[in-house]
Amino acid sequence: MNGHSALDHVSVALSRVMTGRRKFFRDDTDCPDLPELLTAIRLEGVAPSGEGVHEVRATGPVEGLDPAFLVAKWLGPDRPTLIYHHGNQERPFDFGPLAKNTFNRIILQHRDAFDANLIVLRAPFHQSVRLYLGRVARLQDFATMLATSVLLAEGLVQELRVRGCPRILLCGASLGGWVTNLHRAHFDSADFYAPIMAGAALDEVFVSGAFRHLVGPAGRRNPDDLRRVLNFERAFAARTRPNVHGLLMRHDAIIELEHQVSCYSPHRVTVLDKGHSTGALASAEISAFLRGCLAA
Repeated sequence: MNGHSALDHVSVALSRVMTGRRKFFRDDTDCPDLPELLTAIRLEGVAPSGEGVHEVRATGPVEGLDPAFLVAKWLGPDRPTLIYHHGNQERPFDFGPLAKNTFNRIILQHRDAFDANLIVLRAPFHQSVRLYLGRVARLQDFATMLATSVLLAEGLVQELRVRGCPRILLCGASLGGWVTNLHRAHFDSADFYAPIMAGAALDEVFVSGAFRHLVGPAGRRNPDDLRRVLNFERAFAARTRPNVHGLLMRHDAIIELEHQVSCYSPHRVTVLDKGHSTGALASAEISAFLRGCLAA
C-alpha cells in the first residue's frame, strides 16, 4: 500500500462512518439480470432542445426514477458530441464551489478546448446524497439506476444520429465509467468509448475492493447475486470493434487494476500512477485524455 491507495482506504473508512447503517444492498439482493431490466424500463423526453437541463420521464420496475441531462454546450447537430456520465454520489448540475462535480472540473473548466457539443447525464436518485443512500438499500434499485442511465445514453445517441451528428464519444468516471462500458456491452452504438476508473467486473468493487466495507448485511450474505447482476465481462468482450480506450489508476483500492484491466485486451488502456481519490482529482490529465479520444 502506498499513499494513493492509503487515501482511498481512508476515504472509504470515513464514508463508512458517515453513512452509518445506510450501506449498499443492506436490505436485499433479489434482482433481475441487467438485460431484463433494460427491456423493462421506458423513457420519454430524450430529445435535446438547446442548452439547459432536460428532465426525462422514466418508468420501470422501481418507482421514483428521475433521470435528466444537461446540454452544457451546443455548437449544432452537425458537430461532434461528448456525452459524460458523473461518478458516485455526484450532483452533476451543481456547480457550486464545494460541489462534487467531475464534469465541471474535467470538462467545463476546459470547455473552450473541446470542439464539440457537451452533454452530461444525471443518473436516477442523484439529486441528493440522502436520496441516493436511501435507494441503494436494494440491489434492484441500484441495478435499475444503472440500466436507466444506459438507456438515457442510448436515447441521446439515437436522437443525435437522426440529427446528423458525425461523431459521438460516450465517457464517464467511476460510476460513469461503468455506465459507459455497460452501454458498449449492450448497444455499442456510440462511435467511441472512454471509460475512466471502470472495467466490466463491477461485482469486484463490492465483493473484493475497498467498497466491500460499505456493503450491508444482505449484500455480504449473497455475493453470488452481486456477481450475477453486476459482472458483464462476457458481454463486453463480445464487442470487437476497436472503439474503446480505458483509463485506470495503478493504485486504485476501490476499482482495482488487477480485476479490471484484462477486460480491455486487445483494446487500448492507459494507466496513471494514482489511486481512486487522487485520480479523480487529476482533472487536467483526464481532460487531455478525453480530448484525445474525441479526436481519435
